[in-house]
Order: sequence, then C-alpha cells, then structure tokens
Amino acid sequence: MLKLRGMAALAAASSLFVAASAGASWEPTKPVEIVVAAGAGGASDQMARMMQLAVQKNKLMKQPIVVSLKGGASGGEALMYMKSSAGDPNKVLIAYSLIYMLPLSAKIPFDWRELTPVSVVALDEFVLWTNAQLPYKTVKEFTDAAKGANPPFKMGGTGSKREDHVLTVFLEKKTGAKFVYLPFKSGGEAATQLVGNHTQSNVNNPSENLEVWRAGQVRPLCVFDKDRIQYKGKVTDTQSWNDIPTCKEQGVDVQYLMLRAMFLPGKVTPEQTAFYVELFRKVTQTPEYKDYMEKQALKPIFLTGKDMLKFLEEDDALNKGLMTEAGFVAN
Repeated sequence: MLKLRGMAALAAASSLFVAASAGASWEPTKPVEIVVAAGAGGASDQMARMMQLAVQKNKLMKQPIVVSLKGGASGGEALMYMKSSAGDPNKVLIAYSLIYMLPLSAKIPFDWRELTPVSVVALDEFVLWTNAQLPYKTVKEFTDAAKGANPPFKMGGTGSKREDHVLTVFLEKKTGAKFVYLPFKSGGEAATQLVGNHTQSNVNNPSENLEVWRAGQVRPLCVFDKDRIQYKGKVTDTQSWNDIPTCKEQGVDVQYLMLRAMFLPGKVTPEQTAFYVELFRKVTQTPEYKDYMEKQALKPIFLTGKDMLKFLEEDDALNKGLMTEAGFVAN
C-alpha cells in the first residue's frame, strides 16, 4: 500500500484544541487581509470568501476582512509577502501543502516556521476526474486507455511539482499509465480546461470541480483517501460525494489529504495570536462553515497550539518524503 497521508485519523477528531482564552484583550483596529496563495476560483479562494462571509454575517469581528489573491510565482508571492510582514497582525495566510512543497521545488527562502501558526481548520480531499463525454467509468478503464494513448492523455492540475503533480506521478507508478501533466493557475482553470476537452483528466479538490460535476460535465472516478467522503446528500441528480469510490476500491491504493490552515506573520504577540485562534474557532462553529464543509466535501477539524505544531512537523516530513520520491526536490 502506498500511503500518502499519515494524519487521516486526526480528521475524525472532534475535540477543540484551543491555546488561548476567549478573553484576549487585543483586537484589530483596521481591516484584516486574508492572503490566498493561488488564483481566483480555486479552493483556497473559495474558503477565504466563506470565512469572510461567516465573520461578517455572524459579527465575529468589528473590522472587515479583505481577500487578497497573491498567486504569482506559483504561490511564492504570498509566502514571501507573509514573510516580509513580520509583526503585522492584520494579515492572515490561508495555507495548504504549498508551504512545504514550494520551498523544496523552487528553493525559495521560506520556512513555515518563520510564520505564526494559528489553527488547522480543515483537511481537503483530492479526486481523479475525467470529462463526462469520455466513455471511462472506472479507474481501470481510464488508465488502460491512457496506456495506449497517442498522443498521451493530458492531466490538468494546479501548479507544477505540487500535490496534484505528485498524485499524478504516483498514479503513473501504480498503473503504468503515462500522462502529460499541465499546471494551471487555479483549480477553477483546471476544471474549465477539462470541460473544454483540452485535458482528459484532472486531480482537483472536490470544491474546484463541484459546479461542473453538478452540471454533468465531468465524472469523478475515485477519491485519494482511505475512506469514502462522508457526505451522503445528493450533489447531482443521482450521486452524493459518498458515492465516489476510493482509489483503493478501484485497485489503486494512493492516499493523500491536504491541510487548510491559518498563519499569522512572524513576531506577532501572544495576545494577537490568541485573538485569531478564538476567531477561527468561532468560524468553525458557524452555519456557513458547516455548510461549506459538506458542499465542498472537506473534513472538518480544529487544531491549534502544540497539537497543530505536531501536525505540521509530521505533515512537513510526509510531504518532503513524497517530493523526494517523485524527484521534485531541486538540487
């Protein structure tokens, strides 16, 4: 078994690990910027806007939240922006596996430990999708066709030498199929390219293909997790997220879950950190968050303090191992 994600058990945790009291005295005195290390329409952008709405509707903070897209340099723009903002408590990064992978593949001078961890707020799935006009109904049918394809099938994803690309490499290793991997600026763009038949497949988060799946334009083949997605409410006329088989059920045992986490810049105060720990704890209790988790098929979780640091260290080591095995670590 090739297990790409060792922390899945944490996703079921229901306890809240809160590092600070709700009575933190500090609060922002100007608008707060949620920094997104990706383009418009992707999963990080969507989650940031859900949080923006949840804070506003539930009056969780006096100051407004502004979503700032900084997807340049494959997300490196956002990481360096946060690094250069040390001491500024009005900027919050919505982070994902980019924080581990990009410094390895591009050798940018960034380490997530230079920032201030606030909370892990969700774990994100990955799904193998194909265009619904293609005849493939199973992973075997799809990969068998890919083996003999000339020209090779095109696999879309978000960013070269990132999680989508890593999953493509391990899908090739497990099945013998070969793909031309095409990185796009966002998961939304990868979905558009698949619908337009410019690619034959993509490895996208559920949220990034949700609307085109609902419209009957794409077909999910399998989810890269040890268990099926938990949500059983119908998304299309005939299928729920739970109806998508795992890749292991389809004969390809490849598993991966991606963190969604909040970070402040470095050198902020404990009182400032405590404010955001409590803010995002409250966000995870809102109807907007709970509805978003189900509609976008994420695993709800809340980790902070020592539990978050333990998670990050283990997740960092896991992703570094995957990047090394895939041959994506720059010399």
